[in-house]
Amino acid sequence: MRALEVTAPWGGDQIKVVEKPDPTPGHGQVLVRMKAVSLNYRDMLMINGMYGRGSGQAATITPFSDGCGVVEAIGPGVTRVAVGDRIATLFFQNWQSGRPIVEKLSSSLGFPIPGAGSELQLFSQEGVSKVPAYLTDQQVATLPCAALTAWRGLFEDARLEPGDTVVLQGTGGVSIFGLQFARAAGYRTFITSSSDEKLARAKDLGADHLHNYKTDPEWGKAVRAATGGVGADFIMEVGGGGTIQQSLRAIRINGHIAVIGVVAGAGEGLNPGALIGNSARLQGVSVGSREMFEAMCRALELHRIQPVVDKVFPFTQVGAAFAAMAAGEHFGKIVLQF
Repeated sequence: MRALEVTAPWGGDQIKVVEKPDPTPGHGQVLVRMKAVSLNYRDMLMINGMYGRGSGQAATITPFSDGCGVVEAIGPGVTRVAVGDRIATLFFQNWQSGRPIVEKLSSSLGFPIPGAGSELQLFSQEGVSKVPAYLTDQQVATLPCAALTAWRGLFEDARLEPGDTVVLQGTGGVSIFGLQFARAAGYRTFITSSSDEKLARAKDLGADHLHNYKTDPEWGKAVRAATGGVGADFIMEVGGGGTIQQSLRAIRINGHIAVIGVVAGAGEGLNPGALIGNSARLQGVSVGSREMFEAMCRALELHRIQPVVDKVFPFTQVGAAFAAMAAGEHFGKIVLQF
């Protein structure tokens, strides 16, 4: 079989396609023939040796947490899936349900566990889940991280009601899933982008308010204006330190800011007084559990939501896929096809 591997000195040009022996499933394991994987910002940090949980500490990494495949063989004791089942990999292999704890969050694919970037890969039966039949393999591959992060932020951690205002930063995978979920739930949506073309595509997906932060960086004021001065009920904070000040200006009293990314860099320091002054909640979101994933899949199937796959590359062109991500060319998700 062929697999993707990267090692020091790291970088997109260091990812190699290597030949490896076909693995054999042990007790409680499933062997999956991968069909597609999707890229996340975390993967880009990882291949560049910058991932916070230590990609630089591992000798070799098989990247990617998010994939779709078909079960090719099962080991002794496997009962959750059968040969021929189509599955999605789960970001955290050991987080089935309940609150997050260190042991659960230390089981993420890509690092420390070898990821889905391989024609054949072994996973724990607890770390895969069956998926809706109406979705394509490429669409399924977008679900484990981006979709579940948006789902958890909106429906597991926040307490929103129909008609509430939700702000989505940018038009990457998490924000576009957030837009689709929010629309299905009856929330009013406000989305930002540096591209008018991408904003037009977001409008086609049902976005209510559009804002180009390149032409007007003060989008917090625009949120206030769109809500009659009240502010947003919920903000999907993707930028991190580079955008948090605008989020603090845009959030309503007792509103919820879900921090899920740092794509805009470090930015300014956080002023705790801004949180205290309006009783806002600031919560980090690190994907979610298998129980959350399966609830999300039921909602996807009920509403027939179509994940947005913007660009597809052969898995051997992984470097070009990461270059497209780094350039911000995508709207929604980038996928590698096996």
